[in-house]
Amino acid sequence: MIQNKTDKIGIIAGGGQFPLLFAKAAHSQGLKVYAAAHQGETDETLEDHVERLQWVKLGQLGKIIDFFKQEEVKKAVFIGSITKINIFRDVRPDLKGLGLWNKINIKQDDAILRAVADRLEKDGIEVVASTGYVPELLFPKGILTRKKPTKDQMSDIVFGWEIARSLGNLDIGQCVVVRNKTVLAVEAIEGTDAAIRRGGSLGKEKAVVVKLRKPNQDLRFDLPAIGMKTIDTMKEIHASVLAVEAEYALFFDRESVIQAANNAGIVIVGIEECATGELSY
Repeated sequence: MIQNKTDKIGIIAGGGQFPLLFAKAAHSQGLKVYAAAHQGETDETLEDHVERLQWVKLGQLGKIIDFFKQEEVKKAVFIGSITKINIFRDVRPDLKGLGLWNKINIKQDDAILRAVADRLEKDGIEVVASTGYVPELLFPKGILTRKKPTKDQMSDIVFGWEIARSLGNLDIGQCVVVRNKTVLAVEAIEGTDAAIRRGGSLGKEKAVVVKLRKPNQDLRFDLPAIGMKTIDTMKEIHASVLAVEAEYALFFDRESVIQAANNAGIVIVGIEECATGELSY
């Protein structure tokens, strides 16, 4: 039987477990999955969970487009992480990738991803939000651990939230580490875990980690993500609180992360910002 073209979904896959989780969820919804996977980033076992997988190097946009066209894929998602510093040391663009790269004035996350998405759509491949397929992975609102944030910790969360919003406006990063209303570290190209380590080396047991989306962020890609690696890094430097924007971040291995946080005495809380700017959990 000929499959309807809407029965297919393409994955532009980075690292981590999200591409695997997404592929399994898509299959459970009756979709056929085709993955363009990045060498050195994507888990090789993804090949066992998709109809076909095409390995590409960072920057090989033409190869991705040709692959999806060959498989008649009309919708695709960006999922998984790319080691950001590889932008400077391991990019192997093909002609389409190089042409697009030279047109991008600001080489930052949102600008790059939007440009790639626009180029894909010119070739008939619509880039859609991945969370519509896996809503169960969205970070929930509320206190998720046995410990609750103290009054002082909530003050640091509010302070860190304002700083992170400003940071996001500049498309620099999504995470800050604070203590006593003092900024200890901000996330840049090195990523969240490195920022937590830098801030935690100063803040120790009073370090508060705040992570949220950028203002006006395109929800099709680069959502904040929390997993076991995040909590392990916080344990390593004895940080006390993890505050994450509810419904706008991905939460992997939820039960294991919460258990590890409880064992370490770390607070995890999902924060919601209302229209007036007030925060609640």
